Amino acid sequence: MKICDVCGLPEELCVCEEIAREVQTLKVYTVRRRFGKLMTIIEGIDEHDIDIRELTKILKAKCACGGTAKKGQIELQGDHKKKVKEVLAEMGFSSDTIEIR
Repeated sequence: MKICDVCGLPEELCVCEEIAREVQTLKVYTVRRRFGKLMTIIEGIDEHDIDIRELTKILKAKCACGGTAKKGQIELQGDHKKKVKEVLAEMGFSSDTIEIR
């Protein structure tokens, strides 16, 4: 049985990631990329507290689009600002701390 280094609880009962989700302030916005394509950018995620690769995988599946995680931010192909906010709120992020620009 493994013990979490942060909270001292067994990994099955660890609440560190849930607490980190409630505290983080996220910014969701779109930018125009090459050839006029839109990209939705999610930034403000602390990579040390939350598994950014797993979060990217879930967002790509829910939004039915391609994307990547790099430099501490998630990039999704297309304009998915509203859908991303809904999915993040379902996953435990506080909807008050998700800022859409």
